[in-house]
Amino acid sequence: MASYTLEEKESFTVLGMGTDLKSDYTDYAGIHKEKLDFWQAVKEDGRLDALKAVAANDYIFAVNEAVNHKMMYYAGVLTDETLPEATRVIQFPKGEYLVVQGEAETSDALSNTLTGVAFGQILPEAKDFAYVGGPNATVEMGKREGLVFGEMWIPVVRK
Repeated sequence: MASYTLEEKESFTVLGMGTDLKSDYTDYAGIHKEKLDFWQAVKEDGRLDALKAVAANDYIFAVNEAVNHKMMYYAGVLTDETLPEATRVIQFPKGEYLVVQGEAETSDALSNTLTGVAFGQILPEAKDFAYVGGPNATVEMGKREGLVFGEMWIPVVRK
């Protein structure tokens, strides 16, 4: 099984600008393309810079959340502030989180790798804890030695 930790986290708020993913949840190629297109748009049109301007730190969040039976995807930052163009204030609950660390050549590769490890390896094999829903996020924390590094945070409950 891949390397991971279980960490207790205080509740936190991510301010996000998002999109409704239209691909079927089993269409990984379609979802991946939608996410890539979304990130390109938020970088080009200034929405990501607007979020960074109110951020409490340098972390960039890629948040997945089911809202009203839709798959939503957000670019976000940790902050207590708000912006008129923000589409959602995402509340992450206090509790235990599955944390998977990694690094990759690009932000997209980091997100894909961490998501694949967490949902494709760790959670299916976990005996003592489970993901029962709620928002989860890939957290880009910075760059070192030419690689993007970060973590995937998934709220879990003990079985």
